[in-house]
Amino acid sequence: DLVFVTDAKCRMPADVRDAFLAWKSAARARLVTLVIDNSPEPLQNPLFQNPRVEYQFMDANLGFGRGHNRAMSILNGQSDFHLFLNPDILFERDVLPRLLDYLAQDPAIGAIMPRIEYPDGSLQRLCKLLPTPVDLLFRRFIPLRAIQDRINARYELHRLSQSEANSIPSLSGCFLLVRTQAVTDIGGFDERYFMYMEDVDLVRRIGDRWKTIYQPAVRVTHGYEKASYRNKALLKAHIRSAILYFAKWGWVFDAERRKRNRDAIAMVNSGAH
Repeated sequence: DLVFVTDAKCRMPADVRDAFLAWKSAARARLVTLVIDNSPEPLQNPLFQNPRVEYQFMDANLGFGRGHNRAMSILNGQSDFHLFLNPDILFERDVLPRLLDYLAQDPAIGAIMPRIEYPDGSLQRLCKLLPTPVDLLFRRFIPLRAIQDRINARYELHRLSQSEANSIPSLSGCFLLVRTQAVTDIGGFDERYFMYMEDVDLVRRIGDRWKTIYQPAVRVTHGYEKASYRNKALLKAHIRSAILYFAKWGWVFDAERRKRNRDAIAMVNSGAH
């Protein structure tokens, strides 16, 4: 079984609806859709009348990570896999079966992310190193574009081969298929992150015990607006989450970050064309 969870909005905007329909078209007969509604008022939509849909109104905005934790608690071990999916994602019906096949072929994979593209087909740089404070906080305030570009090229693994699957230390939660056991083994999302950084923290902890894989042979489309770059309130939320992340894992001294990043850079350099 596989479960899809969305943090729904009150009026069911078109992007949420489209993601929901993409999921339904890709779902096999046994798959279930669980909707966790963080809206101020209960959501009403004919899509939820499908017998494979279970709707849960939370009466509060739980946040992305806490919402998924609640979903897994409701399911109570009934799913084998779990899909984290942003509402501005579109994908073809073969995407989930192909990713599930990769997970079936290698039981050591705990999380897998496909190639994420902009609507024009260009690559989104969502395969990353585990962040340092320079990567996450300081680079956006550096006035020299050349220095920013140099930091981004390293942090976002710009030389990563797009012709083969690789183990990556940090994957995006905008479309991430995980083995349910891998998430439950680590206790789910850290609920101290209301928004931003919860996926970085989760994938890092999955990577302690499982493989975290990028598979560019499978592709999905993502709107990806980088809202925190334009909205001051969201920027503050992003900075708060970054501070929480580094307080948890280490600002300067983080031996595991150094090791995983060194391994990832060596892998990229060995396969760069």
